[in-house]
This record gives sequence, C-alpha cells and structure tokens, in this order.
Amino acid sequence: MEGVWCGMEECHRLGLARSIGVSNFSAAKMSRLLALAAVPPAVNQVEMNVGWRQEKVREACGERGVVVAAYSPLGAHGAHWGSDAVMNSGVLHDVAATRGKTIAQVALRWLYEQGVCFVARSFNEGRMKQNMDIFDWELSDQDKAMIAGVPQRRACRGDYFVSPDGPYKSLHDLWDGEI
Repeated sequence: MEGVWCGMEECHRLGLARSIGVSNFSAAKMSRLLALAAVPPAVNQVEMNVGWRQEKVREACGERGVVVAAYSPLGAHGAHWGSDAVMNSGVLHDVAATRGKTIAQVALRWLYEQGVCFVARSFNEGRMKQNMDIFDWELSDQDKAMIAGVPQRRACRGDYFVSPDGPYKSLHDLWDGEI
C-alpha cells in the first residue's frame, strides 16, 4: 500500500492528477493509509446501499474529510456477484408505498441523507428522471428506523482476492473483519 500510495502522491505533486483516491478500503485500511499519507485520499469508493451500510467506513472517512462514494447504490445482480436485496426489500417497498415514491428513490434518498455521493446506473430515461426526484422530500424518523432494520450483507464478498499464496488468506484478512 505504501509504495503505491507514494506513487499516486507523486502523480498528484506533478500535476498529473488533481485528486487521488482509493476503492474498497475498509475502516482499518483507511486508518493505515491515512497514517502514512502526505496527501489524504479525496474519496473511498465502496459498495454501499441500505443492505450494506458501511457504518465503520463512513465514520473513518468522515473523521478525516474523505468523501465516500457508493457503488451499487441499488444493489446489483450479475453473473459473478450481486444482490437484489435492495430492490426486493419489503422494508423499502413499504416506505416507498407510504411516501408515494419508488423503491429506488427511497434507497437513493437514504444514501443522500448519509452524505455520500453515488451514481445510479440506468439506460432507461424514465428511471433516470425518477432517480433524480429525491431532493424535495425527506425520510421520516420512522422511515429511517425501518431502514436501519434491513439485514446487512455484502454482495461483493471478494472471494477471488483470497489465496493461500497471496496477501489475503481469508475474507477476514481482506475486509479486516468488517464483512
């Protein structure tokens, strides 16, 4: 980590990059990086949604002014990884029905209220417009309490990074016990 980060800082110093950041850093990895960084990362892009809230990571980043960028804010479903836990959440369905919003709008509004940035990917123009309609309303305390009860599960476990011959011998090692 130290050698790579020093190289990224050199790119920053030379003006080759305006900002530098990381992806998938646990709270523990973020703390180790911040202890050695002359230039702190501007952003940590991590899997985050109502089904994987990343409280430890958000706290570690927030203490040092590192922006958290959420990928898969609506979950994901693919051949290699993913989860439909967000879009099929009974809790989000109930909140959406009560508020007259879509499940995606509720999920995105929750992220917005956490102060993280995100990009919700869609090729459907109607859904893109719906996804932008999250700024003129707020989740109630009851909505937030219901969402806080959504079971947590990382969709991208990272099994393919674990190897007896590599730096990460187990998922616990990879995610610093934050899985």
